[in-house]
Amino acid sequence: METTLSHVIDVLGAEKLLAKANCTENALATPITGADCDSRAAAGNHLFICKGQAFRTEFLVSALEAGCVAYLCGEDIAAELAKVVPDAPALAVSDVRRAMGVVSPICWGHPDRRLNILGITGTKGKSTVAYMLRSILDGDEAYEHAGIMGSIETFDGVEGFESHNTTPEAPDLWRHLANAADTGLKHMIMEVSSQGLKYDRVTGLGIDVGCFLNIGRDHISAIEHPDFEDYFESKLKIFDQTRTAAVNLDCDHADTILDRAQRCERVITFSAKIGTADIWASDIIHEFGLVGFMAHTPSWEGRVTIPMPGLFNIENALAAIAICEALGVPRERIIERFFYVRVPGRMELLFAPDRRITAIVDYAHNKLSYQKFFSSMKEEFPGFWIAAVFGCPGDKALERRVELPQEAAKWCDLLVYTEEDPAHEEVADICAEMAANTPEGVDYEIIPDREEAISRAVELAYACGRPALVCLLAKGDETRQHEGDLFVPCRADGDIFNDAVRTYGPGLA
Repeated sequence: METTLSHVIDVLGAEKLLAKANCTENALATPITGADCDSRAAAGNHLFICKGQAFRTEFLVSALEAGCVAYLCGEDIAAELAKVVPDAPALAVSDVRRAMGVVSPICWGHPDRRLNILGITGTKGKSTVAYMLRSILDGDEAYEHAGIMGSIETFDGVEGFESHNTTPEAPDLWRHLANAADTGLKHMIMEVSSQGLKYDRVTGLGIDVGCFLNIGRDHISAIEHPDFEDYFESKLKIFDQTRTAAVNLDCDHADTILDRAQRCERVITFSAKIGTADIWASDIIHEFGLVGFMAHTPSWEGRVTIPMPGLFNIENALAAIAICEALGVPRERIIERFFYVRVPGRMELLFAPDRRITAIVDYAHNKLSYQKFFSSMKEEFPGFWIAAVFGCPGDKALERRVELPQEAAKWCDLLVYTEEDPAHEEVADICAEMAANTPEGVDYEIIPDREEAISRAVELAYACGRPALVCLLAKGDETRQHEGDLFVPCRADGDIFNDAVRTYGPGLA
């Protein structure tokens, strides 16, 4: 169904968001085929949305030159913009963020109705479940059936790039869905963040299967969520727009999550511990570099092997199986494709040629993920000397600067504090905060440059006198560092490790 500017105005009015519309009668009949908040993505017959503290009037001028036929802005800047582009149809609203979430699906024609939308939320594990699903749902050729939007990567059949946000702003999110539907993809696998749910980025999105993995204390600060209750409630909103819910019975606050999930048409539970769940695991094993278990579902039973370490990945695998159960994916497909799962930068094992050092590259970046990660590593690598190289991001998640050093200190012989997307803060200042929260008696070093930090950890691992495990955390296989307002190129942790091994390994230099 074609959307017109008149229809957009009617929707904004019904939502009590419209402050003023400055449009001619002819303009009201103008077709609207998309919405943009980034002038670089602006296109013909689109609505341009003026948003954010970084907005400048030249962005609007550029968008109109690119073919946008109208713009939406806050009523506080409407008069100023009208002087710059007096002839452009304009919609002034009381709440730009809310309005952006409301109009974007309408402008893009609700492409979610032509896709299976698979949404995953949780404090940890979203990316792993997303890539497990893509391995199962894609054809023998990658990207054949499933798009993905998450913290690692965005792929929609047209665009493919390393992600900036876990859940994009609404106009970008709906553009990706439209691309996926138009190119014939069947599924869109989405990591749905608390910010995406709280700030209307997924407003109007019909989620076919919504999975709740777990909940921990994260993103709690004046910058993001003021308290745990706000964070938890934001995540629970996923069930307000989900048809089939998948719920992990092993997580904290499972009763509250399960109660909220009853709003959905169907609920599927999963557990690595509770045999009364709809989907559960038994006969769990772990060997060097892989985990396995017997999966039990309402429709099949079978042995699942995952080619990555980490006992916590059993919960992630059960989540993927639960979503596949809702979709009706056959047993043979699930078991076969699990063996080929690879998550970029997630539980990736790297070895020194002499096998004296093992490295694990992982995105673990909050307290819950550290608890799961280190407890599993301690069990799977008994007797190893353990070093962890990590930092904390700038401008957000301030609680990590206290929690991560304290958690890592329980498991590691050495902590190396370094950079991790410092944004507008100084790396040295962030590291100093982490050092101040390090328990007494725990060895640590501050090395702001990440390449130097990883090299130093390898050097000390060779000097420790026993098998060593070097944990490279939070950046995964990312090749950009968020500095100021820019994303600056950087080397992937795994590449840095391999070079350090060549430098410090006996007889390898």
